[in-house]
Amino acid sequence: MLQKERNILIQAQMFLDAILCMLALWMAHGLRGLIHVRFLPSPGEIEAFDQFAWMLLLIPFLAPFVFYSQGYYARELLPSSRLRHYAALARGCLLLFVFMIFVMFLKKFTLARSVLLLFLILTFTLVMLKDEALQLFRRSSMGKTQFQRRVIIASSGSEIGHIHKTLSELGSHDFEIVGNYDLNNAKEDTLLDMLHDLSANIVLIDSKYDQFSEVEKMIQRCELEGVDVWVLANFFRTELCATSLDMLQGSPLLVFRTAPDFTMQTFGKQMFDYVGSFLLLLLLSPLLLLICLAIKISSPGPIFFSQKRSGLNGIPFTMYKFRSMINNAEMKKHELERLNEMSGPVFKVSNDPRVTKIGAFLRKTSLDELPQLYNVLKGEMSLVGPRPLPVDETLRFDDIAHRRRLSMRPGLTCLWQISGRNNVTDFNEWVRLDLEYIDNWSFWGDFKILFKTIPVVFRGIGAR
Repeated sequence: MLQKERNILIQAQMFLDAILCMLALWMAHGLRGLIHVRFLPSPGEIEAFDQFAWMLLLIPFLAPFVFYSQGYYARELLPSSRLRHYAALARGCLLLFVFMIFVMFLKKFTLARSVLLLFLILTFTLVMLKDEALQLFRRSSMGKTQFQRRVIIASSGSEIGHIHKTLSELGSHDFEIVGNYDLNNAKEDTLLDMLHDLSANIVLIDSKYDQFSEVEKMIQRCELEGVDVWVLANFFRTELCATSLDMLQGSPLLVFRTAPDFTMQTFGKQMFDYVGSFLLLLLLSPLLLLICLAIKISSPGPIFFSQKRSGLNGIPFTMYKFRSMINNAEMKKHELERLNEMSGPVFKVSNDPRVTKIGAFLRKTSLDELPQLYNVLKGEMSLVGPRPLPVDETLRFDDIAHRRRLSMRPGLTCLWQISGRNNVTDFNEWVRLDLEYIDNWSFWGDFKILFKTIPVVFRGIGAR
């Protein structure tokens, strides 16, 4: 089935699983009371259900999240391996069990261990029975009527076998291939006869760009017949781009993108940047004021150092730092070119003679970077992202592929920052780390980088 449909079914399952977990807690309490009444005549006082009914409000939010984190939903509706599928369910149940104990510890609430154990067993049993029932339904004639699509494959003769293989891997419960239509020998009457004789739901088209005129005619025919048309968008050769479909003023739009798409995760990253930078500027204001005074007293010149850096997609912006060098440091940069330790267009020098005494401390502790929180608040930077390079260094990239590191908003910290920082002297390695971050980006991954940055900064690892 399509990813969109699969996501809807997963959401429905998550809702149903939450209901089953709530039912399991209610049943666990009832069974515990029944066991004591039948087999243990003097159990002592049994907690009334309303004493811990508040947990029913917690379970609908906690259970689906825990199951999802263990990969329980990362499979087709009919999993190929029941053992792997139910192992993920078992891990989710155990983790939910631990979370409930942790919550009760925080609330200083005690619940009979027998209720918790029964809840663990019943949760696994009920969710497993739900899965088995769904599988039986999908295999039944009623299930096939609801979900199975009758497909005509329209492609060149050499590609039809590949499409057959792709659909067969998805399972016969989703698709039944009822016919093949060769685009190299396209005839209007042939397609119409196939649509009428085979009662197809879908025409799946895999075409080359020189066949677009014929594809347009096929879409128009299917439009009149009320038959869905799926067009595989693999007529453009790409290696890194993720392809998605959107709408622009009512017109279908095919989007090829290498950077992360705009989703709730990326929106959450933006909101976290704004809120986090504002709170940090507020909380660190006494420290920022102290650093300003120390710089002003220790050496002549401005408190802040500003420089044009390359932002998102190379857009120049003014980045701010606490001044850690003598006042005319940029004018003397050319005198130190021969000491550059970084390969490529980037300039890095250990024990730079232009650094002041207070500047050396600020660099060692990365306190000189704190004014960039203002850049984050302005939306020019992010808390996590590839480090911004000076505009002149970006213009000297000798490999155009290096510019892909500009496809995400630059950040205060990144993979390079937690991988030894200035100990990385090969610019290609630096870019590799940045592209690895972009290609594998997630909101949770940003949190992990932030947490790993804290000990790196405190220990001054790789800082110069």
